[in-house]
Amino acid sequence: MSNIKQALQKRILVLDGAMGTMLQAYKFTEADFRGERFKDYPTSLQGNNDLLSITQPQAIKEIHAKYFEAGADIVETNTFSGTTIAMADYQMENLVYELNYQSAKIAKEVANEFTLKEPHKPRFVAGSIGPTNRTASMSPDVNDPGYRAVTFDELRIAYKQQVEALIDGGVDILLVETVFDTLNAKAALFAIEEVKEERNIDVPIMLSGTITDASGRTLSGQTAEAFLISVSHIPLLSIGFNCALGANLLQPHLEAISSKTNFAISAHPNAGLPNAFGAYDESPEDMGEQIEEYFKKNLINIIGGCCGTTPEHIKVIAHIAAKYKPRKALELVD
Repeated sequence: MSNIKQALQKRILVLDGAMGTMLQAYKFTEADFRGERFKDYPTSLQGNNDLLSITQPQAIKEIHAKYFEAGADIVETNTFSGTTIAMADYQMENLVYELNYQSAKIAKEVANEFTLKEPHKPRFVAGSIGPTNRTASMSPDVNDPGYRAVTFDELRIAYKQQVEALIDGGVDILLVETVFDTLNAKAALFAIEEVKEERNIDVPIMLSGTITDASGRTLSGQTAEAFLISVSHIPLLSIGFNCALGANLLQPHLEAISSKTNFAISAHPNAGLPNAFGAYDESPEDMGEQIEEYFKKNLINIIGGCCGTTPEHIKVIAHIAAKYKPRKALELVD
């Protein structure tokens, strides 16, 4: 905990870029996803990226290394869908502990290698905790507004299992990310606090919401400031936004919270907006130029990339970030 806090005071920390974008380049087939162990599995497994930590660990290791080489201080584990709720799509709920543990272990091994090579720049691993594919605040059925596909308690139990495995695997930070429903996030935060108390440990928590459209609100209807207020009871390391928007469209929402909290502020935007084919075209230079505005306005402590970003994007962002001092909260006092 003290290590990451010290690093945050010294410089703007750089988070990695997209995992999915990098995995697509490998063009893994159904057989690759299955590997030897799952070759007779009864359901289709292609697209279950988290499973690749077990069946294609070398690829995951390579991706982490590429991001560290590009200048990242923090890489995220390959566990975005690592809950029993999300894994139900593949009938792999019983693998959740192993998936998270192995993903954390792989990322930590690579981080340790880089820290050993460059002790002046310690590398960290953030356990990626995604939003699941269900929402606790809203009904998925327009004909039944009171219906919920998941309860707070079901989310809490699922997240607790994921958190325990990530911690056992050696993560330095827990990153609750791409939050579209603050109630889901609160279940994750509640689970983390439970684990911290039971184990008598302290783990830094990063929290990152997603503004879904031009309304400037999350899917569950909160503005950036409302999102900040509703989670500020938890002692967070950082709060911020990722996904959905490119860097320039995300800026006003970072401005909305940056002057209102003593938490560190993070952002990992997409490489622009997707084109007609769902691909992201924004070049590293274009993205870097937009992100430099964050630094000029003293908005950011942790910066990275989401959908469509690659080690090339992170390299440019890291180079620009090195020229600037990290944001100091206006009312920050020792």
